[in-house]
Amino acid sequence: MALALVVLALAGVGRRAAAPAAPGAPTTEITALPGAAPFAPDLRRRLAEAAARVDARTAPRTRHRAADGRPRYTNRLVLEKSPYLLQHAHNPVDWYPWGDEAFARALREERPVLLSVGYSTCHWCHVMEDESFEDEDVAAFLNAHYVAIKVDREERPDVDQTYMAALLTLAGSGGWPMTVWLTPGRQPFFATTYVPARDGERGARVGFLTLLRDLRGSFDANPLHVAEVAANVSERVRALSAPPPGEALPGADVVRRAYTQYAASFDEAHGGFGAAPKFPPPAALQFLLRYHRRTGDARALTMVTRTLDAMASGGIRDQIGGGFHRYATDAAWQIPHFEKMLTDNAQLAAVYVDAYQVTRAQEYAETARAILDDVARELGAAEGGFYTALDADSAGGEGAFYTWSPAQVREALNPGMAEAVLAFYDVREPGNFGDATILHAPRPLAEVAKALGGETERLAFILSEARRALRERRATRPRPAVDDKIVSAWNGLTISAFARAGAALTDAGYVERARAGARFALAQRWPDGRLPRATTTDGGEGSGYADDYADLAAGMLDLYDATSEPEWLRAALELEGTLVERFWDAEHGGVFATEKDAAPTLARFKPDDDLPLPSANAVAAESMLRLAELTGDDAWRRRAEDTVRALAAVLDHEPTRAPRMLAVVDWLLDQPREIVIVHPPPPLDGRLVATVRDRFVPNRVLTVVGASDVAARAALVPLVEGKEPQNGRSTAYVCTRGVCRLPTGDPAELARQLDEIVPLPHE
Repeated sequence: MALALVVLALAGVGRRAAAPAAPGAPTTEITALPGAAPFAPDLRRRLAEAAARVDARTAPRTRHRAADGRPRYTNRLVLEKSPYLLQHAHNPVDWYPWGDEAFARALREERPVLLSVGYSTCHWCHVMEDESFEDEDVAAFLNAHYVAIKVDREERPDVDQTYMAALLTLAGSGGWPMTVWLTPGRQPFFATTYVPARDGERGARVGFLTLLRDLRGSFDANPLHVAEVAANVSERVRALSAPPPGEALPGADVVRRAYTQYAASFDEAHGGFGAAPKFPPPAALQFLLRYHRRTGDARALTMVTRTLDAMASGGIRDQIGGGFHRYATDAAWQIPHFEKMLTDNAQLAAVYVDAYQVTRAQEYAETARAILDDVARELGAAEGGFYTALDADSAGGEGAFYTWSPAQVREALNPGMAEAVLAFYDVREPGNFGDATILHAPRPLAEVAKALGGETERLAFILSEARRALRERRATRPRPAVDDKIVSAWNGLTISAFARAGAALTDAGYVERARAGARFALAQRWPDGRLPRATTTDGGEGSGYADDYADLAAGMLDLYDATSEPEWLRAALELEGTLVERFWDAEHGGVFATEKDAAPTLARFKPDDDLPLPSANAVAAESMLRLAELTGDDAWRRRAEDTVRALAAVLDHEPTRAPRMLAVVDWLLDQPREIVIVHPPPPLDGRLVATVRDRFVPNRVLTVVGASDVAARAALVPLVEGKEPQNGRSTAYVCTRGVCRLPTGDPAELARQLDEIVPLPHE
């Protein structure tokens, strides 16, 4: 089959969970993998020792068992730390982790490389594992004719981004599991996503085993054609890695065009943007809140509130736990893909807090609290960090942990509670997910209360108690697996969420949770000050990427904003300084994803896309602007401007790809507020601080300092110098670029000063 004509016709993809792992005794013997030569004695010994240790901690995931219940096969992944790689450690595939050893073998034996990229809570990654990588026939052919590499995309975002660009170039769309065929020189020549094992399965004309055979045949029979395809794709990937810098800073026209594009794709019926599947768009919503603030555009706010309301009442939200699932498979947010990601929930908690500040609607504050409580309960590590994700699958299949039948509700609750839950969450028979129901709230609370003949407040109380009882009952079910690696970047996002919520909602517990997360993250730094990408049960794993430094620095700044404790500002300066030292593009501005001395892939990418996670460049640039205001060091502002200028072409071409970077543009087009509150000896009058934190004023910095500490703090934050309480009372100073308004101790006057808006310019 000609390489350029390989076509996959996947239709009717259904739900099939990976085979559940049965507990077994620790692996102590290592047998040859099908189609592969036996391991060398030293490697066999190391694999056996690692398997005994790993399998004692986590039940092996495999259906291949010896008579005594032990896994029949073990591969090199058992030596790794990533939970995702360890899930594949007992596949019959001769997996390698990403590294020189695998490619050296491919070159030596003149074999193509099969690269499989996924992550531990990816449902279709589990399906492909069950169907193909656990299949002995598939494994035998793969082992005999390829070098197989497995990569955790969360652990190696550089590899993921590089080959995702190749997948998009070759196939026009992407996703995970990502499956890429490479030359021994690491150049891609074919790529796809999930593939059923055999022809005809799940409606696919071409299955994975056929692809393996045909592409190996092309590699052997047409090496020049394969080399040409690989070279062309590699060149395209390099072109995408770092777009040419712009000459000027983007202006208000970019911001207005982004708003127009969001408005054009807005789903009036269900909120969100575009058609199914639908992913929560926190960065887009935060941009629209900023746009509403600068323009007064009511539709911008409507797009935000309608989306937040629909998501909060939909099946995409875990109505019992409080957090959100990864995405909805339908336009109405009803049927989710059930994995829960730390990153999604951290960002969503922040945007619900922002929406609360703008609207003062208590339901947004309550939703933010529910998200953060769920994160702390389900993904909080005892040491202070936060785990990565909860799997979509459990022993009962995808979604089994989260769904309910009427009988299950009645069994768990007393009759009054049960009827309230059945009515409010629309639990019926048959349900909306097979025989069960994904809980959702299609009707307002007041309407349901009226239908039940009760009061709204009483129903709210009953439902609150019912959720607690159902959560306790649900805890007895087989639980989804937890990916327990602690990613530095994503902990930064979560520290930000807890700190911002703690400040805006006046919740000291959330602030303390942010402190604990910050202490944990900073303690993981290596002796030279660098961050690990992730921390696992076996210690730090891999050197950090740009987003690890950028997101953690932003978390430290948000924690400083919430506490005014100098240690967090110092930590932010250190992290941002290391980011500039090790990742900065001295020629064009902005940061690369990888360190200057990192092992190269095909290209060194400069992050420019804020979907689904904020890019390191956007987060770093915003922090640089905050640091410029706090420290008075204008070099930070110049670096931020250089970063925006370096990515101006991306913003100009497709601004909605970079909503977080649009926030940086908004800052540059605004007159940011430098706010200092100086208070006399305790007791502190907290009304001025509350006035600031109550408000959605995104382009500002805040320092709260006691009169006796002004001189010491001025060494770190020069703008506090000379500020003192007026008339023996707490006093606020609101300044713009060093020019200050009259100081005030009156919360109403402070509110007036903060509520003054600089309109978005017309260009």
